[in-house]
Amino acid sequence: MTGSLSKPAHVIGAGLAGSEAAWQIAKAGVPVVLHEMRPDRMTEAHRTDGLAELVCSNSFRSDDAANNAVGLLHAEMRRLDSLIMRAADANQVPAGGALAVDRDGFSAAVTKALNDHPLIEIARGEIKGLPPADWSNVIVATGPLTSAPLADAIRELTDESALAFFDAIAPIVHRESIDMSVAWFQSRYDKVGPGGNGADYINCPMTKEQYDGFVAALVAGEKTEFKEWETNTPYFDGCLPIEVMAERGPETLRHGPMKPVGLTNPHDPTTKSYAIVQLRQDNKLGTLYNIVGFQTKLKYGEQQRIFRTIPGLEKAEFARLGGLHRNTFLNSPKLLDSQLRLRAQPRLRFAGQMTGCEGYVESASVGLIAGLYAAADARGERLASPPATTALGSLLGHITGGHIETIEPGTRSFQPMNINFGLFPPLASPPTKKPDGTRLRGNEKTVAKKQAMSALALADLDRWIADHLRIAAAA
Repeated sequence: MTGSLSKPAHVIGAGLAGSEAAWQIAKAGVPVVLHEMRPDRMTEAHRTDGLAELVCSNSFRSDDAANNAVGLLHAEMRRLDSLIMRAADANQVPAGGALAVDRDGFSAAVTKALNDHPLIEIARGEIKGLPPADWSNVIVATGPLTSAPLADAIRELTDESALAFFDAIAPIVHRESIDMSVAWFQSRYDKVGPGGNGADYINCPMTKEQYDGFVAALVAGEKTEFKEWETNTPYFDGCLPIEVMAERGPETLRHGPMKPVGLTNPHDPTTKSYAIVQLRQDNKLGTLYNIVGFQTKLKYGEQQRIFRTIPGLEKAEFARLGGLHRNTFLNSPKLLDSQLRLRAQPRLRFAGQMTGCEGYVESASVGLIAGLYAAADARGERLASPPATTALGSLLGHITGGHIETIEPGTRSFQPMNINFGLFPPLASPPTKKPDGTRLRGNEKTVAKKQAMSALALADLDRWIADHLRIAAAA
């Protein structure tokens, strides 16, 4: 063994990825210093000095491990004793088929667990520039809002310009200010999810005239001006501002976050709404609700004026208005090796959103595997990567090998990605028959294929844990 367990690993950034990485390293018996610049230096999106602070309560999305790739990722992380999933499960709030959490309770749980671990030291203060040369085992998990000195140092070291896009925050409304004589509680198709009862969203109906007026107001509304360094930054398609969607065509929103399907207005059950705005519970008390899909760059005054034209929200009081911030990420397939190490300086390993994964769950999962890799390094071992058939392995495959060079000069096709079944290798023998022997037809084939991929993923992950994770077993 060449590593020394007395020499600590260092994790820079205590968001979800960094917090998870530090937890996994310490759990493997390796001391770790977790560096967090807040509260000494805050960011455009953070509001507290808590570790693993969230800006959205529905950060964990679907918890359906059999039919949804992000739900499968949840299940894999739980098998690996993820601190992030443990804290999420302990602080969930109703959200239909999704796993949503009380943000303050979640952050407090993560912060306490890390503070209480005897092998974890939390160091407050900004790391300005590259880490000291004697830090031989470092994970950089500074997220989409990496401080300028560190970002500049990484850029200079790699001789590679970082890509960037905008990440978005939806507005939050006080529950008591919503007019429930107009709005109603219902999950789409009455779906029941973790901690929910099938009526977990507040729904606000719109007629065609109201919808057309709303779309016109979004397009005409005054937006916050882009800073000079933001003007050429592309949006991530999974998190487009509401007004950008509206500009793409008058029906875009009605087929996106405002689709009316699967919902019936109990105040007027015989009339089908032309469009519906949904609000999702944002805290455990149920006093705050965020407007689903309404991330925006509208100015604050415009947000209040336009969003109060939504039926049921005429007197809405906003606990927080929407906003956008820049998100930077690396051209990871070119810059990082299969163990997430920087090719130009292998003592530096990267994790989280800056590697090119999108979403809090994905970010935490990459932090998890980076922590396991770093712990193995500290013990003088090499950890085999998780199978490509798993959600974790497929996401790593996208990050470290998902780049396709384009013919057009100067362009790069690597983009941030949420976990999805499209990242998984095809099944060798896709299911064709039901358990009773009859043939699968239509959508049944798609459902059966996803379920087969999920079952294979969990079986392969269990085998990988048994074969390779002596580190975790020794914790």
